[in-house]
Amino acid sequence: MPRLLVSALRGGSGKTILSVGIIAAWVESGRRVIPFKKGPDYIDAGWLALAAGRPCFNLDTFLILPQTIRHAFLHRAPAGDVSVIEGNRGLYDGIDLEGSTSTAELAKLVEAPVVLALDATKTTRTLAAVVGGCRQFDPSVIIGGVILNRVAGARHEAILTKSIEHHCGLPVVGAVPKLDAEDFPERHMGLVPTAEHRWARNSVAAAAEVARAYLDLEALWKMAEKSPPLTDQMTDADRPALAGGRQAAVPGKPVIGIIRDSAFQFYYPENIEALERAGAMVLFFSPLETADLPEIDALYIGGGFPETHAAALAGNSRFRRRLRERIEEGLPVYAECGGLMYLGEKLVLTEGEFPMTGALPVVYGFSHKPQGHGYTIFSVDGKNPFYSVGTRLRGHEFHYSKVIEFKGAEADLVFSMERGKGLIGGRDGLVYRNVLATYSHIHATGTPQWAPALVDRAREFQRRRK
Repeated sequence: MPRLLVSALRGGSGKTILSVGIIAAWVESGRRVIPFKKGPDYIDAGWLALAAGRPCFNLDTFLILPQTIRHAFLHRAPAGDVSVIEGNRGLYDGIDLEGSTSTAELAKLVEAPVVLALDATKTTRTLAAVVGGCRQFDPSVIIGGVILNRVAGARHEAILTKSIEHHCGLPVVGAVPKLDAEDFPERHMGLVPTAEHRWARNSVAAAAEVARAYLDLEALWKMAEKSPPLTDQMTDADRPALAGGRQAAVPGKPVIGIIRDSAFQFYYPENIEALERAGAMVLFFSPLETADLPEIDALYIGGGFPETHAAALAGNSRFRRRLRERIEEGLPVYAECGGLMYLGEKLVLTEGEFPMTGALPVVYGFSHKPQGHGYTIFSVDGKNPFYSVGTRLRGHEFHYSKVIEFKGAEADLVFSMERGKGLIGGRDGLVYRNVLATYSHIHATGTPQWAPALVDRAREFQRRRK
């Protein structure tokens, strides 16, 4: 299983563009590439998926047990000729002193060689000292080579290459000049979501051209081929079930609707697979495209940017009214972040106020700074449709929205936040009838009880309707 992990010294060093370029260039040459993203990120994963022409899977050692991640990687990687993993932040950055959630720990877990993408802006020989430090900091991390990014010219490239190769004994496998920002715009913490713009494929093509022009793709391929053999460390009894591919329609299966469009686009492919594996059929649709709610037995609304589509969402009053009616009838709904906002009363933006579904008694506004950002840990301490009281869960939150007005009761919030901000007052998990809505995103591989619970509620609702 050839594999390669692209890392850096910090966020913003160009990892995503380089990873997208490597993947796209290899795909264009006829190789099947399986993309992975370290961490909980949706946006970078979307770009990697677009470049590869297949889903990108997240490998997150905070949300998912390490042995499960190794098993999941071994399950996915054989489907391709090579796996490319994009790291996050700096190579050794994590949330604790030991760096247990770092890209370096993931690299060791799946025994993948690392190529370091280095921002070379206004530095020369000092970068060799930094690379040498990375090698010595944890010798068990396999650093296979270096890509120089944002080099100032041929002379700058020559000094950097000679310094790194002489002092560190590592090959420089690429040197990229400063790129045109118009090809690769950014939003919030990462690149613009691919679903929002038709020109995303042009950006992928531009990244592939960068890779072909400035990277030694053959050297990178040989680096990936040198990956050591990887074996599964889990016993048969402990191995989780991992699905792949869509299931055929079967009469009687509960149908779980998923709102997926440019407003609601943040879904882990593993979450959708988990719903199918638990016995559901999934149906994708969009309030941006249809005027009515399809016949479904449950609904899953993920995160995204409803604020950039507020007028269109508010304008589809028939869909909003029908969803509210179905919720009153007991439709099970699981909503995360953007979905939480859509179920509220309204969004208050600088452009005006936009009514949403109105199922939940919350009014939202927005800030220029993140209002919740990072991993979350929370305990379930109240009755809800999907989790047992006493369950302790891990997730992540990232949102610019904020609660302007909460008209509910404290008892309606069933999550107690140990880490993270949540909805209000250290609480999250807003419940109404069979709705549970939260700012925290969960990953089904790390929260295996989620999908069966949602499918069970869907079956119950299906039976009541008959």
